[in-house]
Amino acid sequence: MKTILKRLYTWIDERVEIEGLVEYMGKKYVPVHRHSIWYYFGGVSLFLFIIQVVTGILLLLYYKSGEELAFESINFIMSKVQFGWLIRSIHSWTANLFILSAMIHMFSVYFEKAYRKPREITWITGMLMFFLLLGFGFSGYLLPWNELAFFATKVGTDIAGVVPVIGKPLLTFLRGGEEVTGATLSRFFGFHIAVLPGLFTVLLGIHLLLVQRQGMSEPLHIKQESDRKTMPFFPNFILRDLTLWLLVLNLLAILAVFFPWELGKKADPFAPAPAGIKPEWYFLYMFQTLKYIPGKLWFFDGEVLGILLFLFAGILWTMVPFWDRKSSRGEQNRIVNYLGLFAVMYIILFTIIGWLA
Repeated sequence: MKTILKRLYTWIDERVEIEGLVEYMGKKYVPVHRHSIWYYFGGVSLFLFIIQVVTGILLLLYYKSGEELAFESINFIMSKVQFGWLIRSIHSWTANLFILSAMIHMFSVYFEKAYRKPREITWITGMLMFFLLLGFGFSGYLLPWNELAFFATKVGTDIAGVVPVIGKPLLTFLRGGEEVTGATLSRFFGFHIAVLPGLFTVLLGIHLLLVQRQGMSEPLHIKQESDRKTMPFFPNFILRDLTLWLLVLNLLAILAVFFPWELGKKADPFAPAPAGIKPEWYFLYMFQTLKYIPGKLWFFDGEVLGILLFLFAGILWTMVPFWDRKSSRGEQNRIVNYLGLFAVMYIILFTIIGWLA
């Protein structure tokens, strides 16, 4: 058996020269310090993306887009297709864990200042992927064409429609018309399985290439230590990464089996909106904030002002490598840390309030 594997390895190496890659990986080292745990959330996010792709392809074999067919096809998958309910449940839970893992990864990079030179492009590609990830969640939520998804999409696109200047064209573009209809479902289906995955894959390739070229970033105070510790990227770090992937897979299995994702009722555009309808948890803090803003603030519409503030905050957050500067003595900019802590506490607090409201 070992002889066969060695011959196979030699055969492949003669054609694609993987020996150089193996040597390169063997020479790479990962910093070891008390914050090293945060390095693994990037790999977890990648693993969850892979699961999303695999389960999404399996669901696509049976899913039918259309106002009359979408709900019935999901119901068929869950009731007639062998293990269809499990695949759909894994896909839905993975989507939520994917966003959670990406948020943890984003904040860990932010607080470790891993976006500073020469990693500005790495940070920007990561942020663009995060925004696309939210687009995945928003577009995929409508695909079952159930009651909650229909009205949540209506509310979400209404909010997008109040953006000054581009709001009305944006709403029409997202819905494929004036109202949420089967055209909206077909459009979101196209976004979810083609446009967003294509853009995400390109950005992911650039992001991973930059990470491999630049290596793992070290916190500023760790760089100043003389006795810094490291471990080989291959096989030590990769084996630890794979162990965490296995734990995440077990968590997904437990969630999917014991807390299966429900389908609900089929959407009825002529029915009244259900009481207490809310968006998914990763949009909940924004939704709850808009509820607290008065209808009018001076000469501004309150909802419009709230959306503009969130847009400005998102741009400011994305551009942090270009406005966060160390002092002349090399000290950290504490304002950046305070803003990050405020953002984390704000998101957690308003998400909890929105969930309990």
